[in-house]
Amino acid sequence: MTHEKTTHPLNGYLMLLFCLILLIGGTVFLIRTQELLWGLALFVGILMLPGFVLVNPNSSRVLLLFGKYVGTIKKNGLFWVNPFYTKKKISLRASNFDSERLKVNDKLGNPVMISTILVWRVTDTYKATFDVDDYQNFVRVQTDAAVRKLASMYPYDNFADEGLDEDITLRSSVNEVSEALEKEIQERLAMAGIEVLEARIGYLAYAQEIANAMLKRQQATAIVAARHKIVEGAVSMVEMALDELGKNEIVHLDEERKAAMVSNLMVVLCSDKDAAPIVNAGTLNH
Repeated sequence: MTHEKTTHPLNGYLMLLFCLILLIGGTVFLIRTQELLWGLALFVGILMLPGFVLVNPNSSRVLLLFGKYVGTIKKNGLFWVNPFYTKKKISLRASNFDSERLKVNDKLGNPVMISTILVWRVTDTYKATFDVDDYQNFVRVQTDAAVRKLASMYPYDNFADEGLDEDITLRSSVNEVSEALEKEIQERLAMAGIEVLEARIGYLAYAQEIANAMLKRQQATAIVAARHKIVEGAVSMVEMALDELGKNEIVHLDEERKAAMVSNLMVVLCSDKDAAPIVNAGTLNH
């Protein structure tokens, strides 16, 4: 057998009543009559006691008979099984696992610190019990391995100077990365009969040794992008100003004066400080 088998044991309340009758009746009549039959009834009642098993909601008991798998009790309540059964408790509740922060390399080789939050539960008690040594430790180890693999598949972020044009990055593509992580972990934990309910990145940052350098790099990238936008807007405004002046015939400018005007406007529009105007009280040539 390689899969879970659900078993339905005897009602524990009825068997408890029968056991009490054997214990109390056997004791009383053994004292009164001193007959071996009542001693045997008392012995049977004592022998039945280890067979009682209590199963809480969202819990299960895996039953073994001298090393052989018998079945799994998933229904909650009080039951009675063969006293010689070994009863191993397996929780069916959803469990949280917050991994440690791991230092891994992203697709570009940059060291990053990353951790994951995993929500999982056991769905096949046979696999969780017999196909892996310790299913809880198996979850921890395989989750760490999946996170390391995932981090190496995507860059932390896009940078224009590297010519990288990735649609998915660890920092910005949260949903896509979480789906890929969940799929990767599920494939690894399927052999242990474990279902992954949710997997997502809990912590993500550059490693300490390159964090300051990467912060400056991001700031420089943002400044260059802002400057590019400013220059683009300034060129458009200068072009519009020259077109409007020529269209309305407000003033006629030769090429030299147009160049001077363009230069002045570009300085005013692209400067990161407010321009100080100078009023010319003479002619344009002075």
